[in-house]
Amino acid sequence: MIVVIGAGVVGLASALALARRGRAVTVLERQRRPGSGASTRNSGVIHAGLHHPPDSLKTRLCIEGRERLYTLARARGVPHVRSGKLIVARAGEEAELDAVARRARANGVAIVEVDRAMVAKREPHVAAVAGLLSPESGWIDAEGFVRVLAGDVARADGVLLPGTAPIAIEPARGGGVTVVTPAERIEADAVVNAAGLYADDVSALAGGEAFTIYPCRGEYAELALRARALVNGPVYPVPHHSGHGLGVHLTRLLDGSVWIGPTIRYQTDKADYEGDRLPVEAFLEPARALVPALTLSDLRLGGCGIRAKLHPASERYADFLIRRDVRNPCLVHAAGIDSPGLTASLAIGERVAKLCIGLLDD
Repeated sequence: MIVVIGAGVVGLASALALARRGRAVTVLERQRRPGSGASTRNSGVIHAGLHHPPDSLKTRLCIEGRERLYTLARARGVPHVRSGKLIVARAGEEAELDAVARRARANGVAIVEVDRAMVAKREPHVAAVAGLLSPESGWIDAEGFVRVLAGDVARADGVLLPGTAPIAIEPARGGGVTVVTPAERIEADAVVNAAGLYADDVSALAGGEAFTIYPCRGEYAELALRARALVNGPVYPVPHHSGHGLGVHLTRLLDGSVWIGPTIRYQTDKADYEGDRLPVEAFLEPARALVPALTLSDLRLGGCGIRAKLHPASERYADFLIRRDVRNPCLVHAAGIDSPGLTASLAIGERVAKLCIGLLDD
């Protein structure tokens, strides 16, 4: 038996990869509904693998994962589109745009340089002096993806226990561990820590290595119905080295709605989605930097998510943590899975399954 803690896309993908290899799997999820955390509280962008270092897990698993994701979405009817995305530069940002192009090529990812006229042809209302087109980028209905994964885990004889969080993870007398929940004790050969915002707590519970998950809130606004026609597809600003993430961007969903965001704000509370929300006015300047015709009356407040980051606000980057724990030989981590975690999830699941099976075969 392998216990997976966390039923977001990473935990479900890991459980499915293990179940398809003939392993008995039980998935514990603290929330009442699978995927109700960061897995579905995001804009659903399928990333191409442009921005992170070439040898990082974030790049390698993003590139592998996006093709797995497109294949699954086509085969299972999950709403999605390989739309491509534009990254646009204003005057004075040409050097930053060129840096994105160089990184994309170093990562082996397709990128097309476009001039002002080509930007205008694709996005007539977007202001830019130049841009890059990432043809492999797209969008997926994250809720639909979670439903498919959860259903496939069940069909592969995996057990999903929503509303169930571990209260202890103890060494078992004959080897392995005992995972204790409020309702039962589960004997397991290994535990997969895919607990998202609570991955550091799970590691501590299992006597594993110490690390810190930093909750980082991202908030969204949306375009009013009358303004949606101003945006045809995903549009991103040039990312700047002075900030975190890829910047507030525009994402058009298949239902025609357009999201503006996410913002970035580190906080201490892992469950606070609504306290001290940004006013809608905070989204106007970054939205107008991309589409100058927008006015405050075109914006509406949207949703909110919390990323699970492995680095504090004083640092800019940390790679995914996907490996066996250095202290507890029965614990495998899939932690710190922020962007591009949704895109990479199926590849992460495969990597986790191989780690677990290697552990069990030792």
